[in-house]
Amino acid sequence: MLPVLDISAYLRDPHSSEAQRFVDQLLETCHGPGFFYLSGHGVDQQLNDNALCVANQFFNLPDHEREAIAIGNSAGFRGYTLLKNERTNGRIDWRDQIDIGPEEPAPTLSPNDPPWLRLRGPNQWPASLPSMSSTIGDWMQQLEPIGLALMRALALGLGQSENYFDNKMSPEPYTRVKIIRYPAQPEHGGSGQGLGLHNDTGIITMILQDSIPGLQVMSEGELIDVESRPGTFVVNLGEMMQAATSGYLRATKHQVVSPPPGQQRISIAYFVNPRLDARFEPLDLPPTLAAKAIGGQNADPNNPVFATFGANTLKTRMRSHPDVNATFYADVQLEDLG
Repeated sequence: MLPVLDISAYLRDPHSSEAQRFVDQLLETCHGPGFFYLSGHGVDQQLNDNALCVANQFFNLPDHEREAIAIGNSAGFRGYTLLKNERTNGRIDWRDQIDIGPEEPAPTLSPNDPPWLRLRGPNQWPASLPSMSSTIGDWMQQLEPIGLALMRALALGLGQSENYFDNKMSPEPYTRVKIIRYPAQPEHGGSGQGLGLHNDTGIITMILQDSIPGLQVMSEGELIDVESRPGTFVVNLGEMMQAATSGYLRATKHQVVSPPPGQQRISIAYFVNPRLDARFEPLDLPPTLAAKAIGGQNADPNNPVFATFGANTLKTRMRSHPDVNATFYADVQLEDLG
């Protein structure tokens, strides 16, 4: 069972003794299991329900309507990814999804601009589901201050000023949402892999789950099931926070297994992200924390964690979506991003 952390006292008064207890719990949890349920966040349950409802409506659209907004059309990696079009650890992920980011015009760039600026731009929305953009936009607006509160609480726990991360998170944070469907696999011959074992690459992820289980988290060498808990978000950290704290904070590996025949699982992941140009250099930790920091860099030399958020994000996206890579990033070499 994952721990349940109630953020309500911190949101009411971040300088109260109750808020300090939340900060202590948050730091202990993110150093330990790295995953938790977040309660007391104040997000209207109706907005969560609306988001899940419109997600189901989207996946019920005819194939050709979803495929019309394929992610391969977008330099910003926005749009629909077909079933079986991604791999993790060399195996097919049995899921389809739509990626959504900050809504803005495509930038006008010069050849000398960093390639990760191409991540900015418009979303792709299904023409026959006009309510989707406002429904998801309203939901994203509700989660943004919760994400910032988590960053401020972590800063305090790490011995920094409460506003240490603020200048990295604004203006124009590169917030991203991924709406995912995990359909059942064929009864015979399926791998069971909805999403392969991995850790997230960014800062903080907040997950809204429906009632169908499937998420599994690595805990003390074993995978444990993360059941749906109404009224909460499942929260975990990404590799950039692990690297920025020299491994004191933990980007825990996790996976999703496919649901049983006749069912499908919907989850909506909200990525608490900074500006694309924000850099996350290793923090100067208090001695008591530094003594427990085991090193935050990936062991794989072919998968370095770049300090600039945009570079680290583009690295991951290019590897996940070779179709977008071939169309919009053929001039970019991963080794040049750092």
